[in-house]
Amino acid sequence: MKTIENWIESVLLASRWILVVFNFGLAAALAVYALSFVFKFIKVVKDVFVLDESEMILAMLSLIDAALVASLILMVMISSYENYVSRLDNAGVQLSWLGKLDAGSLKIKVASSIVAISSIHLLQVFLNANSYDNTKIMWSVILHLTFVVSALLLGVLDRITSKGDAHGKP
Repeated sequence: MKTIENWIESVLLASRWILVVFNFGLAAALAVYALSFVFKFIKVVKDVFVLDESEMILAMLSLIDAALVASLILMVMISSYENYVSRLDNAGVQLSWLGKLDAGSLKIKVASSIVAISSIHLLQVFLNANSYDNTKIMWSVILHLTFVVSALLLGVLDRITSKGDAHGKP
């Protein structure tokens, strides 16, 4: 019976390497997104003297949004590998945040990034409000507030659970 249990545990632990496939997929998606970013940037540079101030602000917000999404993808890739597959001790690069990102703090960082991305989208909607009907604006605000409340609740839950861990409570 112990042999079967050891075999099951070995299979379960080895299955964590399947996550590498997802990380490679995210790396490929990041490369495609970087290509998309380059084309957006070239378009902004090409139109720099044609765009008025509000259009330029919207273009810059779009570039900032892309950078935030790319950072989010990278953070999830690296911390997922570090937390669930293997330590990054051969990388030759020191990333100070690596050892500090457990599953709980990763959720909070992802939620915070989503709120930041949502904020940029909402700002784009408000700066271009004449292009949207009131219903679309209302739903954009409601969705953003949902992200904000969710991120706050994740933070509160993380704080509660981390205080419980610090005091030896379950």
